[in-house]
Amino acid sequence: MSVVSALPFMRPLHMPSSVPRGRRHTLPASEFRSLSPEDAISVFEIEREAFISVSGECPLHLDEVRHFLTLCPELSLGWFEEGRLVAFVIGSLWDQERLTMDALTLHKPHGPTVHIHVLAVHRTFRQQGKGSILMWRYLQYLRCLPYVRRAVLMCEDFLVPFYQKSGFKVQGPSKITVGPLTFIEMLYPVRGHAFMRRNSGV
Repeated sequence: MSVVSALPFMRPLHMPSSVPRGRRHTLPASEFRSLSPEDAISVFEIEREAFISVSGECPLHLDEVRHFLTLCPELSLGWFEEGRLVAFVIGSLWDQERLTMDALTLHKPHGPTVHIHVLAVHRTFRQQGKGSILMWRYLQYLRCLPYVRRAVLMCEDFLVPFYQKSGFKVQGPSKITVGPLTFIEMLYPVRGHAFMRRNSGV
C-alpha cells in the first residue's frame, strides 16, 4: 500500500469584515450534505487516522475516495460542523446478493444494493454518538431512493454490535479478506420507500 500524504485541517484566517459590529456571517453550526471530489483529502485524513491505528488498513485509498465521489456522490453523506468535515459515510451500488472483491472498487449503476464502504468520525468528535446519528440519517436517506432495496457492509467482529444497533443483521463471514483481516457481512433491508409514498397520492 502506498503512503498518501493528506493536508491537515486548518483554521481559516481571521479576516476583517465589513459587516456592522454585532452582526457577522457564520457558517451553519451543523450541516449534512453529499460529498464531492473536492472533499476527498479531508475524507481520507479522517479515514486514515481512524483505521490505520486499529487495523493497519484503510477501507478506501485516496484515489478510491475520489473515484466513488466522482461516480456516485449521491451515495455519500458528510457531517459538517461550522464548515469542517467531522464524519462521513461513502457508498456505491452493487448488483449481487453478497459482496465480492470487485465490490471494493466497482460501482454498478443499476444495482439495487448500496455497499457502504466506510463510516468514520474525526477523532475529536468521537464518543459523542455521531457515528450512530450519521448512519441513521444515511439509512433514512436511502429510503428515499426508489431503486435501493438493501444496504450491505462488511466489518470486523468488534464492530458488529454497533451496526446491529442501527438495524443491520449478520449475514455470515464475508468472502473478502484483506491481508490477515477477516470480516463479517451485514445487511440492512431498506423498506417502505418514502419517496414513492410521497408521490403516490396516498
